[in-house]
Amino acid sequence: MAASRARLSRAAAVLSFLLLAAAAEAGPADVEMVFLKNAVAKGAVCLDGSPPVYHFSPGSGSGANNWVVHMEGGGWCRNPDECAVRKGNFRGSSKFMRPLSFSGILGGSQKSNPDFYNWNRVKVRYCDGSSFTGDVEAVESGKNLYYRGFRVWRAIMDDLLTVRGMNKAQNVLLSGCSAGGLAAILHCDRFHDLFPATTKVKCFSDAGYFLDGKDISGNNYARSIYKNVVTLHGSAKNLPASCTSKQPPELCMFPQYVVPTLRTPLFILNAAYDSWQIKNVLAPSPADPKKTWAQCKLDIKSCSASQLTTLQNFRTDFLAALPKPGQSPSLGMFIDSCNAHCQSGAQDTWLADGSPLVNKTQIGKAVGDWYNDREVSQKIDCPYPCNPTCKNREDD
Repeated sequence: MAASRARLSRAAAVLSFLLLAAAAEAGPADVEMVFLKNAVAKGAVCLDGSPPVYHFSPGSGSGANNWVVHMEGGGWCRNPDECAVRKGNFRGSSKFMRPLSFSGILGGSQKSNPDFYNWNRVKVRYCDGSSFTGDVEAVESGKNLYYRGFRVWRAIMDDLLTVRGMNKAQNVLLSGCSAGGLAAILHCDRFHDLFPATTKVKCFSDAGYFLDGKDISGNNYARSIYKNVVTLHGSAKNLPASCTSKQPPELCMFPQYVVPTLRTPLFILNAAYDSWQIKNVLAPSPADPKKTWAQCKLDIKSCSASQLTTLQNFRTDFLAALPKPGQSPSLGMFIDSCNAHCQSGAQDTWLADGSPLVNKTQIGKAVGDWYNDREVSQKIDCPYPCNPTCKNREDD
């Protein structure tokens, strides 16, 4: 009988070990979704009127009072037809949002994310199409659309502060990718002002430094995008006053006009050959009716010699629009020569064997060094195709 019990005990131990091993191999688990149903009464809603959502993983140990708040990307909608399309997916409705796992800057492994792994980690879902700047009281009657992105942002910040305990934070990082990376710049000082002077607050923008530049036909196509977004969503009053006091509001959607006015330390992560910007700022479809750029936009290795020259000129213009290294001692930069878009959310680009390097430094290390004041990295890569560590793809 005793021998039988011993065999059962050993079998249970082996089974437990195998289950633990399987769980480890399965990777990070899905993170809790928080639906802010009480925000609906305040008019803080997605484009379709559904409640805003964030994902929350609580901090522990030395990170219990530290926070990373990361805003999802996903472009913009500039007219009712484009916004109506978003109502039918997670870009405009929380009804279509599903649980997701965290990785990269939000990852929970000390090895893979040593500076932020045990912090309170938040992902703010993006369902308004205005980089969280919109606030129009009237509902668009034709397609029943709500332009309330700024209300969504405030409602989520209020919940994090008052319900989740972010008001007790010691260290905070506001971050985002793409349209969320732009939001991290636009809301940076406003976010800083939510905390007492004793809280360390910094901002991090990944693939959010959209260039105010001319397209291949000589037009300012990107300006027209932002002008329509600002008008449709009523964004002007929620853009940084430090910029709108000097520039038309649509120009204050471009980081190059906002960043010089910021009071809060900022880190800019961007590819010099940003794949989204090449498709939509440099060679948008209206500027390329004969589709001569179609293959080049899909794969930089397919570009002709003349197209590569145009891309090198785009990089030159992009670098000229950045704050000058040394201009601000608190500014961090990591500008690699990849044909990518968003590099902080995936583990293999953030911090892993084979991650992109600039001056022998990986992205996750550069950001961690900057946040913790170990080193202010202002790294700018050599021109394409000099960097063999690039992973050329779009993530959001």
